[in-house]
Amino acid sequence: MILPRVKASIESPTVPLTADNLMTLIGGDKPVSSGAVVTPRSSLGVSAVWRAVNLLSGTIASLPLHVYRPRPDGGRERVLSGRAYGLVDDPHRDLTRFEWWEFAIASMLLWGNAYFWRRNASRLGPLAWLDPIDPSRVKVGRASDGTKVFTVNDVPYTEDEIFHLPGFGYDGTSGLSPITIARQGIGLALSSEEYAARLFGSGSLATGILQTDQRLTQEQADTIQSRWAAKRSGLGSAHGTIVLDNGAKFFQLTIPPVDAQFLESRSFQVSEVARMFGIPPHMLMDTEKSTSWGTGIEQQSIVWVVYTLRPWLSRLEQRITRLIKPQSVYARWSVEGLLRGDSAQRSAFYQALWGIGVLSTNEVRALEDMEPVEGGDVRYRPLNMGVLGTADAADNPDPATPQEATSA
Repeated sequence: MILPRVKASIESPTVPLTADNLMTLIGGDKPVSSGAVVTPRSSLGVSAVWRAVNLLSGTIASLPLHVYRPRPDGGRERVLSGRAYGLVDDPHRDLTRFEWWEFAIASMLLWGNAYFWRRNASRLGPLAWLDPIDPSRVKVGRASDGTKVFTVNDVPYTEDEIFHLPGFGYDGTSGLSPITIARQGIGLALSSEEYAARLFGSGSLATGILQTDQRLTQEQADTIQSRWAAKRSGLGSAHGTIVLDNGAKFFQLTIPPVDAQFLESRSFQVSEVARMFGIPPHMLMDTEKSTSWGTGIEQQSIVWVVYTLRPWLSRLEQRITRLIKPQSVYARWSVEGLLRGDSAQRSAFYQALWGIGVLSTNEVRALEDMEPVEGGDVRYRPLNMGVLGTADAADNPDPATPQEATSA
């Protein structure tokens, strides 16, 4: 069903203050104070933004995403077939699952939202795949009944026609672009990049000037320059004495202190981008302030998974679960691989949980991305342990676990 076009207006009390309207209100399409025009696409000219978007979208896209069905006993089982599994495992006809998710996350990081056409296998058939939409073409509003209306190239569509993945936002309708919120900082980085290029390209960083009172032809000037370069270049000329004739004088040039401080301040922009996306600076290749590797960097990476990546994954899991909800299943990302410590720590962790029956051999193997083995589902417990409160643990095995084996 095609609804009447909804025209958003900040002055209208009947239309919510959407993220799109907020972008216009703060001047999202105008140059920032530094003079740069900041858009989601132009922001990728900042190397730190490019790396941050690639890192987050590529990491999430590479994680395993599984479909589960709850069991009556409170457990769960993986779903390996059916329509819901097909949508999660292969959501597009041409794009791979990795490419599809990479587009989705990059759209959310740059525009605050990702949009997809809902395509059916036939006119009345079930949902078969999801075609990406350029997020810059989409505007989001709400109709009088509260349902979302997506305007694509001035044509309105309903939620039955477009699947929406919103990022963080204010209004409960659409996500807000992080690039728009941080546009002043991104604009400063873009302007700094251009300024640095002009500084180096203008010749302002020449080493010195050779000056003479005589009028020289271009050929004579080139000859003096070549002779000067030949005398001062190379290891053999280091700390040597150079003789200048015909009244020539050499004036040493140094970079102005203001420009030197500016070049140093460019590294601060990396920290700003890292803060904006919630990424440790070392993951944006800024290791200047990293005092240690190994455990220190490893813990920062784990913190990134827990406090930055996990909220993103939860947001996506709940949206995908809504998409496949009629199937009474839910989606979950597998992040165990990202949380692994070194081999010694993992071995001690697995041994402790395996020894008290929390994990079976096959569950440990699954956490290590290894195939299950025959008989690996048996759980073990120590022989010298029994039910709490019994007189003799060895003579009173736990009756509630008759299938468990015991080990010495």
